[in-house]
Amino acid sequence: MADSLANARKMVAAAQKAGEIYAVIQNRRYDPNVRRLKEFIKTGTLGPFTTQNSDFYLGAHFEGFRLTMPHVLLVDMAIHTFDTARFISGADPVSVYCKEWNPAGSWFEQGASAVAIFEMSNGLVYTYRGSWCTEGLNTNWESDWRIVGPNGSLKWDGGQGFSAKVVAQPGGFRSELNEVQVPEVPSAGRDSGHASIIAEMVECIRTGQTPETVCIDNLKSLAMVLAAVESAEQGRRVEVKW
Repeated sequence: MADSLANARKMVAAAQKAGEIYAVIQNRRYDPNVRRLKEFIKTGTLGPFTTQNSDFYLGAHFEGFRLTMPHVLLVDMAIHTFDTARFISGADPVSVYCKEWNPAGSWFEQGASAVAIFEMSNGLVYTYRGSWCTEGLNTNWESDWRIVGPNGSLKWDGGQGFSAKVVAQPGGFRSELNEVQVPEVPSAGRDSGHASIIAEMVECIRTGQTPETVCIDNLKSLAMVLAAVESAEQGRRVEVKW
């Protein structure tokens, strides 16, 4: 979107002044399993969830610029997971503490692993753990997720694997739990990632509507990345501003 938040804001302002639609590809927004997860959370089955965790672990043997670029995981990949976290929760980022490092055996020059703790609006805490130099037991590109609420918890493996349990009977050392199904959601004709985002953009140009991935919104996801980088560089908690 831009090389800094200030330049991103300038581009958004230029598009608004020109009366043009300015959107970005966040292809996970139209992943049918992401939609399925979001719709389940909207039912309130888990209650207002308090904790959101994602794990992203791949042994990605790239060639080219990624091997030497600074903050390779955070800058080149994490925005997709951060944006998904925002989309699923409906919450905005408030602050972040991030630790970044390059593990022994990494084939990247720097920044191939990171852990970030985000404070989100409404008291939600979102944690991201990621690595691009993990051999074995890899997640898929969509990460492994755990969502926790006062009434129960949900796990999603980033693919078709959903599991959720809610409290059936509280009391005792551990509550009695019931397994609940995470229903599939009907396709709205927009479940093909990149193609769906492009189709939405074209439709919005024709109708004057606003794309879901309009850049005034994507500023928040970009801000999460840049704040995580700042935190990693400075070794302290950083406020997320967009």
